[in-house]
Amino acid sequence: MDTVRFEEFGLYPQLLKAVQEMGFEEATPIQSQAIPVMMSGVDVIGQAQTGTGKTAAFGIPLLMKVDPNNRNTQALVLSPTRELAIQSAEEIRKLSKYMHGVKVLPIYGGQDIGRQLKALKGGVTIIIGTPGRVMDHLRRNTIHCEDISTIVLDEADEMLNMGFREDIETILSYVPDEDRQTVLFSATMPKPILDITHNFQHDAVTIKITKKELTVPSIDQYYYDVRRNDKVDVLTRLLDYYDPNLSLVFCNTKRMVDELTSELQGRGYMAECIHGDMKQVQRDRVMKNFRTGRTDILVATDVAARGIDVDDVEAVFNYDLPQDNEYYVHRIGRTGRAGKSGKAFSFVKGKEVYKLKEIQRYCKTKITLQPIPSLDDVSVIKAEKILDGITRIIEENKLDDMIDIIEQQVNHADYTAMDIAAAFLKQAIGGVELSRDDRAADDAIYGDTGAEEGMVRLFINIGKSQHIRPGDILGAVAGESKIPGKLVGAIDMYDNYTFVEVPIEYGKDVLKAMKNVKIKGNPVNVEPANSR
Repeated sequence: MDTVRFEEFGLYPQLLKAVQEMGFEEATPIQSQAIPVMMSGVDVIGQAQTGTGKTAAFGIPLLMKVDPNNRNTQALVLSPTRELAIQSAEEIRKLSKYMHGVKVLPIYGGQDIGRQLKALKGGVTIIIGTPGRVMDHLRRNTIHCEDISTIVLDEADEMLNMGFREDIETILSYVPDEDRQTVLFSATMPKPILDITHNFQHDAVTIKITKKELTVPSIDQYYYDVRRNDKVDVLTRLLDYYDPNLSLVFCNTKRMVDELTSELQGRGYMAECIHGDMKQVQRDRVMKNFRTGRTDILVATDVAARGIDVDDVEAVFNYDLPQDNEYYVHRIGRTGRAGKSGKAFSFVKGKEVYKLKEIQRYCKTKITLQPIPSLDDVSVIKAEKILDGITRIIEENKLDDMIDIIEQQVNHADYTAMDIAAAFLKQAIGGVELSRDDRAADDAIYGDTGAEEGMVRLFINIGKSQHIRPGDILGAVAGESKIPGKLVGAIDMYDNYTFVEVPIEYGKDVLKAMKNVKIKGNPVNVEPANSR
């Protein structure tokens, strides 16, 4: 099927602006088919798997249909779980960012109903709720249905599995049938779903996105638990550790592609980017550089990467998890080609773990949690590769002239040949790293401070009560100790004290630099923290 860009749907300019700001370049298959059909106003039955972009598939038509000047509720979306309700509401809010007057509210059990009542009283355009809590509000007469013209059942089969059939049918009976658009999305179509479609829909258009047989290449697949602010550091560490010949890094938005490419280039990596805003001549130049090895890291969006056909890609990085599960397969299929080995790495945090599990089920593949390599690990692997190269040089070259130079240096200085070799190795690795023994010694000095691996957690005797903000702590620690601010880890502030994490190799420098320092006029005392 031909791809469809969002500009082709005839969306309101403010809605299209939000879509573009979110970085979406083209519609997924369910979006391509469902958006124009829903915008026509007919009832819809959409059969598609989870993780195919369904929220935007119904969210965009809803926003095209509602009247921002009408304070009454005009659309109702039913979701099986509070998590999905919150997630859908967040996405529709982003889509409605420039549509002033449109209010989106998730309502679900477990949240203070008083807060929901207050929000409903203020006027809500689109409600996304779980059946039980929506029923509760309907009984209280706190959700008014007279202006609701569209109702969406999202993941209808899951709601039925959870025992919500009677609630769903009752809710549908509350919403005026005349001129109502009823939209149903479901991964499967069991008989109870078909009963609902027969009883509550009229001449519905069926859209079916068939699940393709996905074959995941035989490559090693790993994921890392990475905080958003640490992604660049982890990416560069993995690039240094595995040292792949060619690497593809995928981001979900054009803006993220640009930002990450600039960051990598600033750190000395041979990286270039490719996305939908680039002219064809620019894309051709970037691809030529990538194919010939002049660029060894290509940062891309899914759409722009579609035409990449390079056999020597050794690693694929999912800097952002893909919007569509199917994209995961397309992404990692760029490596492990022509009988060669390949690796795929994904960065996840928090609720994204559920998305990753979804991808594993969908693709019938195994993605293994992997510890992030330490700086020492990187140094050791670099040294091994350098020594392998030195072995080849020794075996393949005559080194008499070089040996003469080394011997002269040894004869005229208090160094041994071993000292000189060690210094060359240190220089080749690219910096002076702490040894494992030094790290062990530091661990012994600090004890267990409750920090994550490779970090030390420090206690500072001021906090919120002294009108201190995290930025003040970061500025003082980085400014006084001269360590890069991006290396400073978690900052946890309390009323009268603060905890801050710094790399363990900088712990002594920070403790020394922070002596006799004042933050906003407050004298501070900094010391290693006790275990949490």
